Amino acid sequence: MFSWVRGAVIATACLTVAAGPASNESPAGYYGYGTVPTQTQIDGWAIAVRPDGQGLPAGHGSVKDGDDVYQAVCAACHGTFGEGVARYPKLAGDGSLTGDRPEPLVGNYWPYATTLFDYINRAMPFPAPHSLSPDQVYAVTAYVLNLNNVVPDSFIADRDSLPNVKMPNRNGFIWTDPRPDTHDTACMQNCVPPDAVKITSTAEGKGITPRTTGPLDTALPQ
Repeated sequence: MFSWVRGAVIATACLTVAAGPASNESPAGYYGYGTVPTQTQIDGWAIAVRPDGQGLPAGHGSVKDGDDVYQAVCAACHGTFGEGVARYPKLAGDGSLTGDRPEPLVGNYWPYATTLFDYINRAMPFPAPHSLSPDQVYAVTAYVLNLNNVVPDSFIADRDSLPNVKMPNRNGFIWTDPRPDTHDTACMQNCVPPDAVKITSTAEGKGITPRTTGPLDTALPQ
């Protein structure tokens, strides 16, 4: 019992001594957790690629090379030709955005080829994201674009050619929010009595709010 108490007292004293100077010397907002990241660590996470190609790394990849990489690390989930396996998403094939069940594919939905590169580089392959080299990511990007008939078999993706790829659905997006900005200003005087506020209309019965139970086909508005 004596040894345990003595050990606890010594440990407490050591913590007090160690924490004392830090609490006096550290700037406001410093809690003593973690370390300052190195530039190399920061560069490892600063991998965003913009639609105009800013952020694309050096490197290149052909459709043919992309076929090899895709079959090795992508086909198990997305299918040999991008047709999808089990519940993993399809990347290419016959699909429509206007059918009863819209099926967004790379070729009929994605607005920018550079975004495809960014996503593959950031999140694929699923079991080991951010494990492909820039050349491999360029190659897989070229291959997936080719599967969707967006680029020819001879296409080589790099930081110059990829931003120039015109995706079929680039103009299918609304880039400015058409909804008006609204600002709810708090009433400070001559306010409407709460009892006078009445609900005059709801979405119920108008076919615009799906049910939360029942089969999906019958829950969606017809």
